[in-house]
Amino acid sequence: MCVFDTIFISSLRMEEAPMSCDCFVSLPPGSRDNHVIFGKNSDRPRDEVQEVVHFPAASHPPGSTLECTYIQIPQLEHTHAVILSKPAWMWGAEMGANDQGVCIGNEAVWTRETVNSEEALLGMDLVRLGLERGDSAWAALTVITGLLEQYGQGGQCREDPAPFSYHNTFLLVDREAAWVLETSGRLWVAQKITEGVKNISNQLTIGSEISAEHPELRSVAQAQGWWDGEGEFNFSQVFSPENPPARMELAKQRYKGGTELLHHHDGAVTAEVMMSILRDKASGICMDSGGFCTTGSMVSILPRDTSLPCIHFFTATPDPSRSIFKPFVFSDSCTPVLGVVSPQFGPEDPVRKQPRFQSQVDRRHELYKCHQVALSIMETHPNEGSAILEILRELESQCLSEISAMLNGEIPGQDLGELFFDCVDAEIKFYQ
Repeated sequence: MCVFDTIFISSLRMEEAPMSCDCFVSLPPGSRDNHVIFGKNSDRPRDEVQEVVHFPAASHPPGSTLECTYIQIPQLEHTHAVILSKPAWMWGAEMGANDQGVCIGNEAVWTRETVNSEEALLGMDLVRLGLERGDSAWAALTVITGLLEQYGQGGQCREDPAPFSYHNTFLLVDREAAWVLETSGRLWVAQKITEGVKNISNQLTIGSEISAEHPELRSVAQAQGWWDGEGEFNFSQVFSPENPPARMELAKQRYKGGTELLHHHDGAVTAEVMMSILRDKASGICMDSGGFCTTGSMVSILPRDTSLPCIHFFTATPDPSRSIFKPFVFSDSCTPVLGVVSPQFGPEDPVRKQPRFQSQVDRRHELYKCHQVALSIMETHPNEGSAILEILRELESQCLSEISAMLNGEIPGQDLGELFFDCVDAEIKFYQ
């Protein structure tokens, strides 16, 4: 994420054009089975490390505070267990899930409102806060919008001294429905999705199909002269910038490509299909060029049958086309998976020291390092690299088949709390 919103597509060579994240959801009847399927690619600076971390449910003393990436806010007395895929330098997350069956991902977006560069809550902080505090997609949405109105969004969005900030859109999903939440400063609008397929990218997509909105949304638009107050109110038309940055213009192509891929599989979407979409390079959804790449990916199966567990898959490594998805299931006996957790640097972390981001530290976790070696082999020795990838994909396929059989009642469910640990451990040993 390294372009300023004053740089437009006409001034960029296409091979250098920046891209960003894509989020997807399929609800029955879009899914093959009676499952809600969520997926996201997180496209970030190429060398940024994304870790996967689990935090159990917790109780907190009354009056305690919470240190987010840049600011402190009051802590709640209870927070849900969460599994997060997050840039290692920040408190918040690009995507994740909680033990209540809620998944959230976010996207960068620009609007007619000026982006706040002052330190506030990052969009990624709001993702994590929504997961820690919301027991449904709608509840998480109300958490995010309440915090947004109270504290605002803003601050540096990459680990670099060069300024870069943006507004955020979110896809919030649970076993019953999905919500698209689009924001502009402290203002917001939301659309509820109850069936079929939907994707979002780095652009505003909510038109007049508004399910909920900030009470001052339309009056602000009218006061700014963006809307005449008459006729139908179309959020994306009213709030999209007149001269959108390159990222938003290019997102139109990815949004269209993602929509086509989803609709191609409409009625037959599974976790495997979602993974194939996240691995699609022709559409630009899987990014592997220039200074940015897909640094982490996530797919979740949320069965409508609440007696069945939700299954969440994470790569914890860049480029899903050359990584494997490893399953995580919430359990009382989840073993910490240190192989995908980055080192901590305490008060000496360049993110904590003022002025921020004046130096770099090595945030690579063990799996990331091993995967880098494997990627190097794939690039320099294609035959050997193909053999490595084929073995890994076969392991992934076997795991997906067993999970599918368990969800369909064909084989008995086992205690899956150790599954993510076992898969990460096996992948690291395979690389070594």
